[in-house]
Amino acid sequence: MPQPPSAVSRDEPVIRDRGDACPGALRLHAADDGHLARVRIPGGALTAHQASLLASAADRFGDGHLELTSRGNVQLRGLADGCGAGLAALLDAAGLLPAPGHERVRNIVATPTSQDVLPWVRELDRLLCANARVTALSGRFLFALDDGRGDVAALEPDVTVLGRPGDRALVRLGAAAGAVAVAALDAPRAALLAAEYFLDAADAAGTRAWRVAELPAGHALDDAEFTARLTAAGIDAARVPEVAWPYAAPPRPWGRGPGPRGDLCVLPPLGRMTTGQWRVLAEVAGHGDGLRITPWRTVVLPDAPLRGPVDGPALLEEAGLVVAAGNPWQSVTACTGRPGCAKSLADVRADARALVERARGPLPVHWSGCERRCGHPRGTQWVDALATEDGYRLSVGGRTLPHRPDLAAALTAARETTASSQSPKTQ
Repeated sequence: MPQPPSAVSRDEPVIRDRGDACPGALRLHAADDGHLARVRIPGGALTAHQASLLASAADRFGDGHLELTSRGNVQLRGLADGCGAGLAALLDAAGLLPAPGHERVRNIVATPTSQDVLPWVRELDRLLCANARVTALSGRFLFALDDGRGDVAALEPDVTVLGRPGDRALVRLGAAAGAVAVAALDAPRAALLAAEYFLDAADAAGTRAWRVAELPAGHALDDAEFTARLTAAGIDAARVPEVAWPYAAPPRPWGRGPGPRGDLCVLPPLGRMTTGQWRVLAEVAGHGDGLRITPWRTVVLPDAPLRGPVDGPALLEEAGLVVAAGNPWQSVTACTGRPGCAKSLADVRADARALVERARGPLPVHWSGCERRCGHPRGTQWVDALATEDGYRLSVGGRTLPHRPDLAAALTAARETTASSQSPKTQ
């Protein structure tokens, strides 16, 4: 299956006139519903104990909810003034702040159903936390560690590591057509050196780029130079000019497996859970192999109990979480919207809930309260339901669809839009 079109299209160089204000666990963001903390979870991997402590943080300092982000991280909202020190102490006790000066740059997504990538995740995170240079990365710079199937590689990362047969790996810079081949054991260090290469190029460009795609053409990253840098660092590297990049669809709830134990994929509607729901998730995870938060706002529970004294699927469904295939929430996402975001023109979550059953279709839909389209899908076509002063404007692939007074009917028709009728441009 070919890789879907990228959601990024830049015809002009990006010149940043300010620093990156991306929130973190220590740098809180002031929102309309209180302060927001974003806790980085490299590779989405949490133990059940860590998950329980996050629920305690949401109850003690926040609004009693936890949100999953499009990079496999966790957000706490509704935080009160002056909670920063207490929140930091709790997160540190949970082992979620191994290097406070690096906490916003630990943006690592990884194939959530693969155990093979976890050593890469741990080693890259260790290298990042030990490197002072990378603290200059923006909070938006993204590493993707893909076991070779092409799921997280499709998320427009800045640095991609793609597993290959024979204990090899490809390291890709941005959206390059080619890559550099290295031994699998060297992949985390190669990813770190790729980030340093980006920082050198960004400094030379002087445009304060946050992402690889923002570098001006004259300072674009080059596979040949990257290969030379790896060789100079003692890493055996070889250029691969053209790569047939794989693509795999993200995990979706699939229901029970045939045996007493197995992997579960859990979907919280709109990626938001109460602490009660989160604790049920942690309880089931405690009988398995922890949690893997995915960049598609789902949670994979490896080796979870599927039957017997602990019936994981039944407990999760009773808590209001989706574990079976075919649920309409599987293809509906939304930004925060009102009342939490001052920029939003609508309560998009309420509108999404009102129409989730009435406006089904094959294409995913993302509800956005403003032009920023926070958290929109990546690596696939999607229906853009954008709130405006005059109601919602629907588009697919950058093509605005005709207005229809019945929003449910209009959205259903939009989600039935075929690939052949779509513009090649995406949002």
